[in-house]
Amino acid sequence: MGDAGFNVRLLSAGPFVTMIDRFAVAPVLIPIALEFRAPLGAVAIAATTYYFAYGLAQPFWGFASDRLGRVRIIRISLGATAVACALSALAPNLDFLIFARIVAGASVCAILPTALVYVGDMIPFQRRQGVTADVLAAVAVGTAAGSLGAGLFAHYFSWRLIFGLTAVLAAGTTVAMGRLPESNLRPSTGGPMEQLRQAFRRPWARFLILFAVPEGAMVLGFLVYFAPALEATGTNPAVAGLVVAAYGGAVLVGTRIVKRIASRTPAWVTISVGGAMGIAGYWVAALDQHAVAILAASVLIGGLYSIFHSTMQVWATDISPEARGTAAALFVTAAFLGGAIGTGLGAFFAQGNQYRALFVVAALLSVPVVITAALTRARYPGTVLAEQAAEVAAS
Repeated sequence: MGDAGFNVRLLSAGPFVTMIDRFAVAPVLIPIALEFRAPLGAVAIAATTYYFAYGLAQPFWGFASDRLGRVRIIRISLGATAVACALSALAPNLDFLIFARIVAGASVCAILPTALVYVGDMIPFQRRQGVTADVLAAVAVGTAAGSLGAGLFAHYFSWRLIFGLTAVLAAGTTVAMGRLPESNLRPSTGGPMEQLRQAFRRPWARFLILFAVPEGAMVLGFLVYFAPALEATGTNPAVAGLVVAAYGGAVLVGTRIVKRIASRTPAWVTISVGGAMGIAGYWVAALDQHAVAILAASVLIGGLYSIFHSTMQVWATDISPEARGTAAALFVTAAFLGGAIGTGLGAFFAQGNQYRALFVVAALLSVPVVITAALTRARYPGTVLAEQAAEVAAS
């Protein structure tokens, strides 16, 4: 498909809003606990259930985008996100906040995966990593803005302001993205079960979707506790948000590097490099939870996301071209299920202020994930190449 009318900057606005919402939570966990007079473990449920909702709602949005179009689904998701974030800002108690964050997770979850699928529709696989890097640059800026803004608002004003601001941005982006042309995908004619069958038809698709569970725990689950770990040493939320915002800066730099090297570097190499940075980041956080160490860990985990996870995301857009939206959504579902598992496991340690043990576990669990990802990606032939080989063998 051609990329006429493709506007990566406008497309990237949605993922930008997504990351503000996702990364606003970590710096405000302790301020929320103080306002509602609740234990940190109870407040962490807001983050855990957000991840569960983010992951579990993915198949619905994936099915819908295959049938109704990518841009339409992104705009519907943004509108629902605006409502959910407004509810979060107005929450009168912890139970209502948890409910609002569940709605937010189920709403915002469609935006980034559908944007990446839109790139898959419009851009050939050989050029896709570079364009994806541009989208992830907006992810990086949104990540930094969410972490830093939440910390500053929580310390100087109120944690509620970051959610109110996100609601306004989501509403405005909903309107702006009406100018983005729809991709030229052929709408799926089968029902959800047929779309699932197509998505799982290839062995590589089945593997990658299942593998996303431990990969998601590594990339998405444990990072949530960097800010609380730093605040537990006496650092205020504003400084904690600033330090953890370095993650977003690292993602931005990492995406620029990936864009330059993607066309001439084997994917298993980028996976290995990014994965090694993630393992190192968790070890650094395990050794010390003060500002310098958490700053370094945030930078390293930013490399994990931008180099390792972005390569996995691009891979997910190739495993089932005839049901790309559904397959990519299932990958994200599994990744955020893993992220929720990692966040839930982390809450057990955070409740007892055992952050060192939390990050040691994160580092140990990451080692087999990185090794498996690198070895399997090195063996992956690509969907088109694999189908051509099958045709040659049959002729």
